[in-house]
Amino acid sequence: MSSHVCGRILLRAASSTLSPLSPQWPSLTQRACLSSWGCSVSGARCSSGATMRFLSTRQDLDFQLSRVQISSILRANEQAVSIPEFDGRGLSAVRKFESNQLAANTPNEDRRSAATCLQTKGMLFGVFDGHGGWACAQAVSERLLYYVAVAMMSQRGLEELEHCMEQSRPVPPILQWYKNHGDYNYRESASLYVEHLRVFWQELLDSEEHGDGMSPPDALYYAFKRLDTDISLEAQVPHSSDLIRSTAIQVAFAGSTACVAHVGTEGIHVANAGDCRAVLGVQEEDGSWSALPLSQDHNAQNEAELERLRAQHPPSERDTVITDNRLLGILMPLRSFGDVRFKWSLELQQSVLESLESGIELDFLNLYQYTPPNYLSPPYLDVAPQLTYHSLRPQDRFLILGSDGLWDEMSSEEAVRLVGEHLSGIHLQAPVSPTERQLNLGQMQELLWKRRALAMPSLDPNAATHLIRHALGTGQYGELCQEKLASMLALPEDLARMYRDDITATVVYLNSDLVRQHR
Repeated sequence: MSSHVCGRILLRAASSTLSPLSPQWPSLTQRACLSSWGCSVSGARCSSGATMRFLSTRQDLDFQLSRVQISSILRANEQAVSIPEFDGRGLSAVRKFESNQLAANTPNEDRRSAATCLQTKGMLFGVFDGHGGWACAQAVSERLLYYVAVAMMSQRGLEELEHCMEQSRPVPPILQWYKNHGDYNYRESASLYVEHLRVFWQELLDSEEHGDGMSPPDALYYAFKRLDTDISLEAQVPHSSDLIRSTAIQVAFAGSTACVAHVGTEGIHVANAGDCRAVLGVQEEDGSWSALPLSQDHNAQNEAELERLRAQHPPSERDTVITDNRLLGILMPLRSFGDVRFKWSLELQQSVLESLESGIELDFLNLYQYTPPNYLSPPYLDVAPQLTYHSLRPQDRFLILGSDGLWDEMSSEEAVRLVGEHLSGIHLQAPVSPTERQLNLGQMQELLWKRRALAMPSLDPNAATHLIRHALGTGQYGELCQEKLASMLALPEDLARMYRDDITATVVYLNSDLVRQHR
């Protein structure tokens, strides 16, 4: 998140030096393109107009090695999965998906999830952006898709789950997960998570209205709310070990936004809480690309969200609920999991913190000892997701899910254009307009720079990596600037978060042929 919590980043002296990627890399201050962050693709001339000297053979070799190193860094966490069109249960609306992450925080506070529903239909994809640490995003990424899938299961399916648990038999798999090599799980808390998931399906079984299971939008909404309730309760009750107790409190006091999509043969359901984003890539009849938003950011730039929040509190707090574009002057996302510091009463917060055993490491709670200003009528925060449905059409080609670290660096339209041209291999250029024909020589040169940048081939087979490379390395005219990209990746751990955020991107390619068959 973009500085979600005040005081979270300690700024070092301005004289701090930057660690290079390799001994051959000069420091940022030695770069010819530093002031404009722009350089040509060939490296011969900066977008700012400054001429660069050509490299010697030895220097050119070093530069090429550094390009390989940069690509290695960018591709370290990428993932690509092809989905069978028919899996024995039905046709799939997803052909494949590609995903990647690049950390700015240490450790990375973003998480991602992808799974096929085995007891129902469709696939689930999620992007989770943590703040105040990674604990909440980690727990939500492990658990939320299970809650959604269980809510969609029929009563008969839930009865089978419960029967297997009672008989101590293996439980039928609920999800087929697509894990990356770098994914992590809370193994110590696994039994607690299963126990509370079981309580959830037991309550669904007790409901006389469950029948064939919830619809995807109802399941998404209910799963968000129920998991957040479980996170809150788990931090308040005793546990079998100090480690589980400590983890539960970390999860509850940290926070995470979430954007989850259920993709089925009929359409896409999106549930969003916070400032992650879902965008649909649409290919128009002329081959051009357009972006269709499937979520809205819940932050201070969303006027409807501001009015919703203000209406929930007394008129006397109208000017204090949002201060400096943050909730109570502290938190940027206006919906999230966890963040009990903005949900619990002050008495409950104090009671929970005082109940901890003295032997538990409390360093992680130092941040939460601070009471938000004007904390008069909690709760100030909720996780209730905003739901969106889109019926699939043949021209709908892919879905992009991204954390706000991606959207801080590029617009939805730019992301769709990059993925669309990466998919088709075709870079459409509009004809030079009559107005553009009247440009002077300098303006025409700028126009040529921009058009040349749009026509550059992709360096990455993975579309998510392609997005991240452009998010960090795009110059003034849309060209990939190797100098800027190298500098952003060379930032040491204690400075990286000052210049960029954790970035997560997942690109889901839709089976357009299947949609055509259904019409």
